Amino acid sequence: MTSLLWSCLSGVLYALSQPRWGLWPFGWMAFVPLFSAWEGKGRKETFLLGWLSGTVAFVGVTYWVVVAVHRYGGISLPLAVPIMVLLALYLGLYFGIFGLAAPLLRKGYSLILLPALWVGLEFLRSFLLSGFPWGLLAHSQWSNLPLIQVCDLTGAYGISFLMMVVNVTLYLILSGGRWRWLGTVLSLLLLGGVLLYGYGRLKEPFPIRGRVPVGIAQGNIPQDMKWQESLQEETVRIYRELSSDLIPLGPRLLIWPETAFPSFFDGKGPLDREVMKVPRSAGAYLLFGSLTREGERVYNSAILLGPSGKIRARYDKLHLVPFGEFVPLRKLLAPVFGVLNEFGDITPGREMVVFSLPEGKFAVLICFEVIFPELSRKALLGGADFMVTITNDAWFGRTSAPYQHLVQVVFRAVENRVWFARAANTGVSAFIDPWGRILKASDLFRREVLFDEVGIREAPLTFYTKRGDLFAEGCTLLGVIALALSFPPALPRIPLPGRGRPSSLKHPVPPEPSHPPDPDPLRLLEGGNPQIPHRIHPFPDEEGRGDHQNPVP
Repeated sequence: MTSLLWSCLSGVLYALSQPRWGLWPFGWMAFVPLFSAWEGKGRKETFLLGWLSGTVAFVGVTYWVVVAVHRYGGISLPLAVPIMVLLALYLGLYFGIFGLAAPLLRKGYSLILLPALWVGLEFLRSFLLSGFPWGLLAHSQWSNLPLIQVCDLTGAYGISFLMMVVNVTLYLILSGGRWRWLGTVLSLLLLGGVLLYGYGRLKEPFPIRGRVPVGIAQGNIPQDMKWQESLQEETVRIYRELSSDLIPLGPRLLIWPETAFPSFFDGKGPLDREVMKVPRSAGAYLLFGSLTREGERVYNSAILLGPSGKIRARYDKLHLVPFGEFVPLRKLLAPVFGVLNEFGDITPGREMVVFSLPEGKFAVLICFEVIFPELSRKALLGGADFMVTITNDAWFGRTSAPYQHLVQVVFRAVENRVWFARAANTGVSAFIDPWGRILKASDLFRREVLFDEVGIREAPLTFYTKRGDLFAEGCTLLGVIALALSFPPALPRIPLPGRGRPSSLKHPVPPEPSHPPDPDPLRLLEGGNPQIPHRIHPFPDEEGRGDHQNPVP
C-alpha cells in the first residue's frame, strides 16, 4: 500500500508542476517518491507502479479532454471520462517502461542512463501513434528563462534530461546511495553550466534587419455558436470591427485566428468579399484561418490576402488532430463508438508554405502543429524570418489547456531564436520573442486586440534548427542500453566434474541403475566383462575432452 501511495504522489507532483498549476519546483523532485516505491520490487511491480504514477500524472495534465469532447464534442459524460482515462493510461505507459530500468538506480551510471532513457521515452512519444509531446517534464520550467536558453542546442529534451539527473541525485541523497556525491557534483556542474549559458544568451544582442508591425484580433467567438449559419455574418462583422480598431496603429500584417472565417473560403461568395475589404481598407496584409474545399477534400487552411484583397497564398495544415480532425482506424473503431460516424475527416496538406511580405518571410503553424518541433524547424529551414501560429482553443474552456498550449510556443521560439505572433480565438493570443519572453498576452475569453512589432531575424540558424533532435536521438540510444543492462542475459551454469550437478539442468544425468545393465554386445565380442557397467559422462573434463573414454566402475 505504501508503494502505491508513493507512486500516486509522484504523479500528483508531476501534474502540479505543469501549467497552469505552475508549481514548477515540484518537477525537480517529482520522481523521488516513485524511486522509493521501486525499492526491493521486481520488474513487473516497478513497471506497474510506474504506469500508475504516469496515469495519475496525465489525468492531472489532460483532464481538459473531458471538457473538449463532452461540452463541445457532443459525447456523453459517461463516455467522455473513459476517453480521457484511456489517453492517460496510454501516456502513463511511458512511465511504466521507465520503471523497467529500476535495477539501475543503485548504479553509478544511473545518473546518465536513467535520464537518457527518460528523454528517449519522451522523444518516442513525440511521433508514436501520430505523436503527442504534450506535458513534457521540461514544460514545467517554461518561465525559467535562463534555464531554457539551452534549448537552442538540445531542444526541450535537454531540460528534461537535467531535471531527471537532479531527481536521481535527490533520491540517492535521501536513501544514502553510494553514488550520491557523484550525483551532487554532476547536478551542480550541469545546472551551473546551463544557467551560465542561459544568462549569457539573454544578454547577447540578437541581430535583426527590420521589424514588421503586426495586429492580432481575438474575436472570442463561443465554440457552440461558431458554426451556426445564422451567426456567420455576425462573426465576420466582429473581426472587421476589431481590425478597424487596429488600423490607426499602422499594422503591416493583420492576423485572425484559426477558422475565424465561419465557412468555406474561396473568394467568391458575399461573405468572402466582406473579408476581402479588410486588407484594402487597412492597406495591409490579412492572414486568417478558414476551411477550404477542393472537390470532396476539406482542408484546415491559413489564407493570406494582399493589400488589394486578392489571395496571395494558402497553407493547408499538415499535422491533424486525431479524433478532432480525422478518425484513425475508422473502420475498426466506428462499430464500437458509433458517434465517430458523425465526424468527417479533414485532409492533411502537402507541404510547408512560406509566405512573403516585402519586409520578410513567415510561416504559419495551425493549432496542434506548434507542439511538434520539427515543423518549426522545417519552416525556418525553408526561409521563414518570423513565425505565426493561429489556433482555436475555445474547445478547452477555462482549463489549463490554453496555457499548456501557449507554453509550447515559448519553447519553439527559444529553440529556433525566432519571433512568434499567436492569434487565438478565445485566448491566449501573444507576442513571444526569441528568448521565450511573452511580450504581450491577452486574457482568456475576452474580445480584444494586440499590437506589437515582430523582428525579422538575421542571425544564423541555431544548432537545434540545423541538426534537430540530435541530443534526443543520442539519449534514445543510451536508453536502449539502459534497458539492456536492466535485463542481463541468463546464462546456463556448467559445473566442472566433481562439483555436483546443478538442479536447474533440464536433462540431469540419470541415476545409476540398481541392477547390472544388459551386456554390451561389442564388449562381449572384445572379451570384456559384461557385468561391469559402462556409463558415458555428459560433462567435459578440465581439458575439454568428453569423459567417455573412462568407464565408471
